[in-house]
Amino acid sequence: MVTFPQFLEALTSNPFLIIVMVLILGSIFVNGSTDAANAIAEPVGTRSISVRNAIIMSVVCNFIGLVGMSLISTAVADTMSNMVDFGGDNRAALIALAAATVGIVAWGVGAWAFGIPTSESHALIAGLTGAAIAVHGDLGGVNMGEWIKVVYGLVLSTALGFGAGWAITRLIAVACKNADRRKADSFFGRMQVVGAAGVALMHGAQDGQKFMSTACMAIALAKGFNVSEMGGFPLWIQVLCAATMAVGTAVGGKKIIKTVGTGMVKMEKYQGFAASMSATGSLLVATLTGLPVSTTHAKTAAIMGAGAAKDVRAVNWSVAKDMVLTWVFTFPGCGIIGFALAKLFLMVF
Repeated sequence: MVTFPQFLEALTSNPFLIIVMVLILGSIFVNGSTDAANAIAEPVGTRSISVRNAIIMSVVCNFIGLVGMSLISTAVADTMSNMVDFGGDNRAALIALAAATVGIVAWGVGAWAFGIPTSESHALIAGLTGAAIAVHGDLGGVNMGEWIKVVYGLVLSTALGFGAGWAITRLIAVACKNADRRKADSFFGRMQVVGAAGVALMHGAQDGQKFMSTACMAIALAKGFNVSEMGGFPLWIQVLCAATMAVGTAVGGKKIIKTVGTGMVKMEKYQGFAASMSATGSLLVATLTGLPVSTTHAKTAAIMGAGAAKDVRAVNWSVAKDMVLTWVFTFPGCGIIGFALAKLFLMVF
């Protein structure tokens, strides 16, 4: 396993690794501003927690989620490590990885500027895939057996998130039909915060592992071996990735919280709780089975399911449509950007 002193030695001997690591950490920062913020949005929308306290909660839970889940399972990180192969030329592979990361950062910043909660997970996967294709000149660098897990995860997060959000909302409505409204609102307000904390934990476990894997890939390439030869994912890289994500949430999370928490669905507190628990459950299943899914995708699907359970008209489908279109264009968009930048970087460097 690579120690922190060995990492510093690699930075000294290979200055290009510094550039790559800065880009990867930039991707993680953007992820914290977009995806991590989305995980805690609806308790702010129902005024169960302030924006400031929600961001603090997200920072803590994302950190615990990444480090804690990595002690239990690194299945998602392993899937990401095996998804693409940049070939035997480690220098060219590191350059291609840098190109992919530039595209991911640019895509994420653009989405953040418009307040659209895009999926940094899908951007990462697409960017790496495009760069690998650029290196090989064909699909030889893409492990389709691992890549297909992205499709499985996409279906799972949509179906399970929306379906569970709808079902739990309806179940709560029936169970609390005769309950005192004021007491029920107070109870579900507290539970909604708990549910959002669960989503933040799973965001750290899912997205944190994806970017942790990418960082380890860069270090391995710089040192001349494969990620599988690193002997695992060291604690110091987990802490570095989690801390960077936390800073991103603290700096840029407010805009995304506003879009998802108040722009897409006007929810009651019990609906927010149902959405959070649904997203947490679907993300947990995906994480333990090694499916790299989008936290944003799972959460927004759950929110739409919870909103539709009460009244289909309660969902602002125009906002939902903008999000869906962003996801649809993420794969080809980031794939093409990763491919083009990798070709350009390989010529320049």
